[in-house]
Amino acid sequence: MLRIPNWLKKIIGAREAEIELDAKRSSFYNLVSADTAIERVATGFQFTEGPVWYEEDKYLLFSDIPAGKILKLISNGQVRTYREPSNNSNGLTRDREGRLIVCEHGTRRVTRTEKDGSNNILADKFQGRKLNSPNDVVVKSDGAIYFTDPPYGIQPGQQEQPVRGVYRLSADQGILTLLVDDFRGPNGLAFSPDEGRLYINDSECRHVRAFDVQPDGSLSNGQIFHDMNIDKPGAPDGMKVDVSGNVYCAGPGGVWVLDPEGRHLGTIVTPEQPTNCAWGDDDWQSLYITAQTSVYRIRTNIPGVKAS
Repeated sequence: MLRIPNWLKKIIGAREAEIELDAKRSSFYNLVSADTAIERVATGFQFTEGPVWYEEDKYLLFSDIPAGKILKLISNGQVRTYREPSNNSNGLTRDREGRLIVCEHGTRRVTRTEKDGSNNILADKFQGRKLNSPNDVVVKSDGAIYFTDPPYGIQPGQQEQPVRGVYRLSADQGILTLLVDDFRGPNGLAFSPDEGRLYINDSECRHVRAFDVQPDGSLSNGQIFHDMNIDKPGAPDGMKVDVSGNVYCAGPGGVWVLDPEGRHLGTIVTPEQPTNCAWGDDDWQSLYITAQTSVYRIRTNIPGVKAS
């Protein structure tokens, strides 16, 4: 049974917002034009998450967590089942060989789909104890996999790990390392374009933190990058970054756009509370947004950083 935490229950129950662009600074419109419309490209799901774009075949994969499915959205708007059961998959990404990396709540593990279609377990335990429920995942250019591990997919009595951590799985030896152990609700994460910084948000603290990435892959100098603790339902969730280093983070009321200094440029207000986002289409200038029961798309003026 998938446990929905209190902060997520508040998100699901939130009143739908109007579709609009809420600019905080004029530079926001350099990234998203004022007359840009949000398109709902698919709907009718239970709770969507984890979008990732496949440029070679021009389709979007995303998770429907409670339904236990990974779904495929193709260019004509049709949705097909890509994998069922998905073990309540959440975050999805691709490694440097284009293989699908999956965070599975139901099995409390991170897996990789090989070229022949088989699934390889990459991580399911740390120091002999089961992981909580891997949530979101990114892959660095050296092949190392970073993922967050809150307890949102398990019952309170099932937690074996003493912390809600952020982990790194090395590419060469497959060694799993706990990088950060002081999060209350580690969730979305994204590298800066030069991979010198890793952004990780804490959904329960409602802020985004930024860490310096060291040559050995470890993290240091963690600081609050932006605080989203406002009087509106929602919390920071999935994140992506554009080629100029701006951060696009699902948050209260929509997708918040933050510049590299952590300043809030504006919000892409969505009809449903967003959970995550991903760049796609031929020019990587479409931002696909998963939001509860639907998937939305909005065009931007500059490309995003590719997931593979």
